[in-house]
Amino acid sequence: MFARSRIATLYLLGFAVDLANMFIFNAALPALQRELSASVVQLAWVGTIYMLGLTVAIPLGSWLARRIGERRVFIASLLIVAVGGIGGGSATGIETLLAWRLVQGLGGGLLVPVGQSMAYRAYLPEDRAHLTAVVMTVALLVPALSPAIGGLAADHVSWRWVFIGVAPLAAAIAALALAWAPVDRLAEAKPALDIPGFLLSAITLFCLPLGLTLISQTGNGVHAAIVLALAIVAGAAYVRHALRSRNPLLDLHLLSDPMLRTGSIIYLCVPGVFTGVNLVASLYLQDRLGLTATQTGMLMLPWAAASFVAIMSTRRLFASRGPRPLFLVGMTVTCAGVLLLATPFAGKFIIASFAAMGFGASLCTSTAQTAAFTSVRTERMAEASALWNINRQLSFSLGASVLGGLLGLFLATSGGVADVLPYRYCFVIAAVLILLPLPFVLRLPRASQRA
Repeated sequence: MFARSRIATLYLLGFAVDLANMFIFNAALPALQRELSASVVQLAWVGTIYMLGLTVAIPLGSWLARRIGERRVFIASLLIVAVGGIGGGSATGIETLLAWRLVQGLGGGLLVPVGQSMAYRAYLPEDRAHLTAVVMTVALLVPALSPAIGGLAADHVSWRWVFIGVAPLAAAIAALALAWAPVDRLAEAKPALDIPGFLLSAITLFCLPLGLTLISQTGNGVHAAIVLALAIVAGAAYVRHALRSRNPLLDLHLLSDPMLRTGSIIYLCVPGVFTGVNLVASLYLQDRLGLTATQTGMLMLPWAAASFVAIMSTRRLFASRGPRPLFLVGMTVTCAGVLLLATPFAGKFIIASFAAMGFGASLCTSTAQTAAFTSVRTERMAEASALWNINRQLSFSLGASVLGGLLGLFLATSGGVADVLPYRYCFVIAAVLILLPLPFVLRLPRASQRA
């Protein structure tokens, strides 16, 4: 196996562990609730607190990699995930479980951006579309398979093994990294930690998803407003600090690269918005069109099949066509699929709608991830990876919170329980949001200009 293939394998295995930690516990929640006497709100935090730890830790990854080396950070992050899994599986109360889930999230926040930086640096720009295709395939399969594995563990062993079972896998990958990851070559000058930048970024990245989560919980409107206001103030302060600092924790000047900037905006407005569309569609299909939960869940099968076709298409077409036409096609097809849900014919063409959203969103996602790192210099890859992963995490929170909040607002002012207009309004707004990156995409060079 080539050296770059070994590095890519390490990243993909670590990425799979991180994804599994996000989804594998869903089917085990009823058993967990019974044994730990947890409330529904507390159960919701099993996933939320992992995401908070993940998001807060991401900015530290690039600094730690420069300070002690990528290989050491990658291995240490896997061991933190393993310890968090053992602790979570041994928890005797929901509060203890949530504390260990936070530890797991901190480990995952270091694991993914550092691994991604190592992998994309190992490939030439023209070969990164192939790597992205494999990454996107893993991102498609692991969330689909993890809940089933977690359900089997909960039914036949114990819900505790949903968390404990991750530990030996993470430890095995860490051992593999000892053999396969390149030895760190550190500069003599050790970079100092940007403490003001870290504090401001931590407050922003913790409070923003927390505030968005509180919005969806009844009776927490005031708390959500306070937390979101704190996130906005801290975020604005960080932007000002980062643009003036010589060595910021997250270098926002990297977003001057049109590929990284456009890819990030695409991720916010296409796959990010789709998470909100999926939430609204699940309620619409069951509450208004009368589909069962099983029928609604089965719609992800045509979505996944179309997504796979899009991922393979990106792998073949990116080098010859460039990102511009792929973005345009992806945005158009996604927008068409969402608008189909807003028509009176949604029930008849629901499979076509989900297939279109799967193809379009995945075409945009895989193209964005390939394009984002095309022109990033090798020595800046770790910092670019940190920015990319923060944007990726926030996109999912923003999409679900914005459209979920709008649906709640429209339903509160609707004419009755059978009114379908609130849902259709949300789908039309989502289609508009999907097209927001269009001015940035049109500024990208055509394939002939790139050549």
